[in-house]
Amino acid sequence: MIDLKTFRFHKALLLAPMEDVTDISYRLICKEMGAEMVYTEFVNSDGLVRGSKRGMSKILLSDEERPAGIQLYGNNHESMLASTDIACQLKPDVLDVNAGCWVKKVSTRGAGAGLLKDPCFMQKMVAGVVRQAAQHKVPVSVKTRIGWDADFMPIVEVAQRLESVGVKAITVHCRTRAQGHSGEPDWTWIEKVKRAVSIPIILNGGILSAHDALRAFDTTPADGIMIARGAIGRPWIFREITELLNFGSIRIKLTFEKQVAIALRHLQAHIALKGENFGVRSFRKYYSGYLKGFPNVAKLRLSLMSLSKYHEVESMLENFASQLQQDVTASLQDTQAAPLAL
Repeated sequence: MIDLKTFRFHKALLLAPMEDVTDISYRLICKEMGAEMVYTEFVNSDGLVRGSKRGMSKILLSDEERPAGIQLYGNNHESMLASTDIACQLKPDVLDVNAGCWVKKVSTRGAGAGLLKDPCFMQKMVAGVVRQAAQHKVPVSVKTRIGWDADFMPIVEVAQRLESVGVKAITVHCRTRAQGHSGEPDWTWIEKVKRAVSIPIILNGGILSAHDALRAFDTTPADGIMIARGAIGRPWIFREITELLNFGSIRIKLTFEKQVAIALRHLQAHIALKGENFGVRSFRKYYSGYLKGFPNVAKLRLSLMSLSKYHEVESMLENFASQLQQDVTASLQDTQAAPLAL
């Protein structure tokens, strides 16, 4: 639950900002499947100030996906302030500062997780963003990591600094910048941060299934969870989590045909946004999630990678779904017809 009037969260489910993943076509699908708040792809503040059309297209929001946040990243104080003005004109429900991207070309230049190397500078820059966003009545949150590496993990100090300048919520990816996406996230940091501040703390990292989400809420005092890789090609993870939390079990049972129908609807929206040729090719990142858990999909996934037309993808997926259903039916008939062993 998210109460934006007080900016309070209770077991909230958020879709993480992901480059080349959380465009509007996917945000809407995840929203439909139970995500309570979604975020745009992260956008370079310098590019936005220079008038980048691609950057501007990333932060456009629709009423259907709200509440929704825009995420900015950068290491230049003036650019972050100017881009805050640009972003806030689109009236996001929250403006998020990226202080967690571990990719070298971002973090080694002092942006993203690179901000962790200088908590004082981070505080000063975020304070400026908070003041600028306040002119538009837009709250500011920050997404960060527990530290730069195992030898420098200033997350508690960082959280206190951010709260002191008016940040409304902090998402903590429970790995260091050096870990990237490898290794187990250390969720124990959530309690340490919660004890140090009074604003909502969102857990990120290691949520790949509904049962991971349940464990996160059972073992940490997180006010919400933000899902990244666990949602790629599996937008129904939000609905599964909601059912597990509310009913103690996952009631939604998606057949392959239903997953294909969701994937094709997503692909149609993706193509409408990016054009057919590029849309079909850039959609390939989602196939692994959409096809996961069904037999003999490795060859299908490989074949899909070579396609560039919607009707080809639709035909291949529907034919595979039909064959899969025939195989299941035949298997059931064989089982029923088998003689009892004496």
